[in-house]
Amino acid sequence: MPEVLTITFDREGDILHISKVRPYPEQESEELGDDVIARLNPRTGDIEDLEVLFFSTRLLRKDILELPIKADLKLVGAL
Repeated sequence: MPEVLTITFDREGDILHISKVRPYPEQESEELGDDVIARLNPRTGDIEDLEVLFFSTRLLRKDILELPIKADLKLVGAL
């Protein structure tokens, strides 16, 4: 089954989550800079989740949000 991105916003923490899987304790974390945290698969090193900290204030500073990752978006068909 293809992975589907889930985008959620934690208003209280002001964090945007972009996820391919649900978080789990074994995931490793890596700071990508500019208050962006990647959650990584511990076996493959693949990014499974991104956390963009201070998301709403970041939008007030700029008109565009750029993340330091490459994206390969594909249509998965009817969900």
